[in-house]
Amino acid sequence: MNNPDKMLARTPTGDRIERVRVTSVLLPLASPISDAKVLTGRQKPMTEIAILFAEVETVDGCRGLGFSYSKRAGGPGQFAHACEVAPALIGEDPNDIARLWDKLAWAGASVGRSGLAVQAIGAFDVALWDMKARRANLSLAKLLGAQRDSVRCYNTSGGFLHTPLEQLLANTDISREKGIGGIKLKVGQPDCATDVHRVATVRKHLGDTFPLMVDANQQWDRPTAQRMCRTFEPFNLVWIEEPLDCYDAEGHAALAAQFDTPIATGEMLTSVSEHWEFIRQRGADYLMPDGPRVGGITPFLKIAGLAEHAGLSIAPHFAMELHVHLAAACSREPWVEHFEWLEPLFNEKLETRDGRMIVPTRPGLGLSLSERVAGWTAQDAVISRKP
Repeated sequence: MNNPDKMLARTPTGDRIERVRVTSVLLPLASPISDAKVLTGRQKPMTEIAILFAEVETVDGCRGLGFSYSKRAGGPGQFAHACEVAPALIGEDPNDIARLWDKLAWAGASVGRSGLAVQAIGAFDVALWDMKARRANLSLAKLLGAQRDSVRCYNTSGGFLHTPLEQLLANTDISREKGIGGIKLKVGQPDCATDVHRVATVRKHLGDTFPLMVDANQQWDRPTAQRMCRTFEPFNLVWIEEPLDCYDAEGHAALAAQFDTPIATGEMLTSVSEHWEFIRQRGADYLMPDGPRVGGITPFLKIAGLAEHAGLSIAPHFAMELHVHLAAACSREPWVEHFEWLEPLFNEKLETRDGRMIVPTRPGLGLSLSERVAGWTAQDAVISRKP
């Protein structure tokens, strides 16, 4: 009996993928970055970000650019896995994005369908969506069905734990002057009183109503999280992020049910299934999927749909250059996280104004790689059709 899926895959639909380029880039940060994971001794300060770029080109000369990333560890592994599965794309119709995601996942199925394996796939998936939008001469947001032309945004990069309090206050002023609409502070100090003092000082500086969030980066146990959530209730926070281990859906659900301040988590989850567990248990008021970490746009859209159906809000983590488009297409308006760290990689910069991030109107992601990328390139590979 014929297999309908195989028959569909063989049906000629025109253009085919001819060439894939995979590049590993080590992006240096201006200064070492520390959050609560550093203060607890679980990680070292972050000094660079490993970026995985995928450039996909077809027989007709159409191109797409995608990226994924890793912090502190995993960059070489992502690159190696991407090189292993990339040949599965050669000769394929680039429009069949969902089918190609599954094909890549099965090509590396022995290492699972989460974590590093799907993060490598994410770069290809984003590149294919970028190509589809470029071919349609639409921004990615428009291709996905944009709900708005700007999105709420908040800054995180100015609020890390290594930042002295006076500089923290100055950073909030800089962010507001740039037109950014919210501020997030890192918490999780060994002395909880230090966290409370920093949050109280920033809240007073910003005023009672300016959007303010805090992020504990998974470093509290359940009793500490309970006490800190109660202590932070008077500060009118938009959310308290990752108060517990990222896989503790039950614990997050208990906090979300008990406190008025919303609970946010999800940035460390790397599959649709892991996010579904939090949705099922009501483990977050704000779910925080990260497009590259979950495997690209295709699984991100599934997570966003499940969250919307459950009545949860989302606030995508990091990678604003991608997430501004995805957030624009969500029915319930998300918050987008403003990090300027990736800006040196691209010739284009996102615009913020009146508390919002403007959605680019250029075709696709609207991004092109800067000349500086060549100097940061650690590994590079080209996979193409054999002559």
